[in-house]
Amino acid sequence: MNGVRRMSWNPAPIEAVLDRLSAWTEPSGPRRPLFAGAVVLLVHDGAVVTRRAIGHAVRYADGAGTELPPADRVPMRVDTVFDLASVSKLFTSIVAMRLVERGALELDAPVASYVPEFGANGKAAVTVRQLLTHTSGLRPWLPLWREHPDPATRTAAALADPPQARPGTAYAYSDLNLITLGAVAERVTGSPLDELVRDGITAPLRLPDTGYRPDAPGHRIAATEYQADPPRGMVHGEVHDENAWALGGVAGHAGVFATADALATLGQAILDAGTGNGARILEPETVRAMLTDQNGAFPAAPHGLGFELNRPHYMGALRGPGVAGHTGYTGTSLVVDPGSRSVVVLLTNRVHPSRGWGSVDPARRTVATALARAIGRS
Repeated sequence: MNGVRRMSWNPAPIEAVLDRLSAWTEPSGPRRPLFAGAVVLLVHDGAVVTRRAIGHAVRYADGAGTELPPADRVPMRVDTVFDLASVSKLFTSIVAMRLVERGALELDAPVASYVPEFGANGKAAVTVRQLLTHTSGLRPWLPLWREHPDPATRTAAALADPPQARPGTAYAYSDLNLITLGAVAERVTGSPLDELVRDGITAPLRLPDTGYRPDAPGHRIAATEYQADPPRGMVHGEVHDENAWALGGVAGHAGVFATADALATLGQAILDAGTGNGARILEPETVRAMLTDQNGAFPAAPHGLGFELNRPHYMGALRGPGVAGHTGYTGTSLVVDPGSRSVVVLLTNRVHPSRGWGSVDPARRTVATALARAIGRS
């Protein structure tokens, strides 16, 4: 999946969307740019059909959008390393499902059987499956970084937080689910989450520049937001998510950095029933379970074990019951379509310099729809 080969398909929708992505990096009248830069990588039937870098990895000097002098800006490259934000949840989910395969974790076991303190405050019945499907009843988010002094007390606060709903009675997308799942994996194995991701996913798949706390040179990392609270300045080379940062850069809900090629390789491994680069990271039946809707009681929120399913707001015309993916707050997304054997990776730094500049969902939909049209799906 490293080269680009010619295929019998219609390239016109892809060329049109690349032009549109370039336009989105520039202001239009009073409208700010949608993002400073992007990398788009499209895979169909095992071959890369598009790999393109657009705009800048570093463009702004402050949160107001003051542009750096042209000589100080950093152009986007196809191997730019991005903060994946919540796409990191897929890595944590794969770690958990590998433990299920080994018999070290049971999907329908109470989380408290692995992390006893989690069972306090009415959470004794929450299961591992409910963490993976966001049906645990946990609230979406807590300002752990602001309210607690160190990583240990922040993790303890996340585990102790009372639920907002009875387990299994409501869908609510929650960072706390994946923070908890990461803690479960660490408790069961005795190993830190970053090592579990490395040993179980990134090393066997040979994914360079992929993992927590990146060590790539600064010019290869996309800048994210200028943060005043907490007073971090322009965040560049560290995780953007405040809670993940306050947890030391490694957390179940955020913190993984990767290139577009690395994320596409992971997507292709899902298409290939858990194998990639000669290594198996998941069994075929595990992949099927991860891509099977677990949330029949909540038809507006189809969800596999870790993967979101059939989400029109970012999958566009590629959407369908078996189409899986995830997005990240920094402007990242992965879509995997087993039916057409396609992978869509769109990585942007849309929070550079400010999260208030808008949503990148229009770009996500447009790119996925372009691929659907190119292969005759729309």
